[in-house]
Amino acid sequence: MSPEYATDGNFSLKSDVFSFGVLLLEIVSGKRNRGFCHPDHHLNLLGHAWVLWNNGRALEVKDVCLEDSFIESQVLRCIQVGLICVQMFPEDRPEMSSVVFMLANEGLLLPQPKQPGFFTERGFIPGSTSSSKGKSHTETAMSITTQDGR
Repeated sequence: MSPEYATDGNFSLKSDVFSFGVLLLEIVSGKRNRGFCHPDHHLNLLGHAWVLWNNGRALEVKDVCLEDSFIESQVLRCIQVGLICVQMFPEDRPEMSSVVFMLANEGLLLPQPKQPGFFTERGFIPGSTSSSKGKSHTETAMSITTQDGR
């Protein structure tokens, strides 16, 4: 879910681009953004990919199943395009037609991505008894009211 939709309820074509970027990073990594867990930090998949990208270690985000069957330049391109799609502000994200063009044309020089949306550490309380394997969660109570006519 794009940051502008999650916080303000504003939906646009750029919200779809954000979602596509998340999906692209999930495919490359073999991990889901929601529920992503790393032993060194409490970032989501987008944050983890962003940190690795900035440290020049972007390939570390790829799925281990790809170990013997990937082309480095193509995987790096997918990671970069994914990060370009999940940028915080909609105006920084490309249109979907540009995304397709970026993925299809390996010779095209891509812009450097900016910080992704929702690049924050999750609220993790060390030693919390409600966490399992480093994952924290909250429970939300729900009530249902039914109206019966007289």
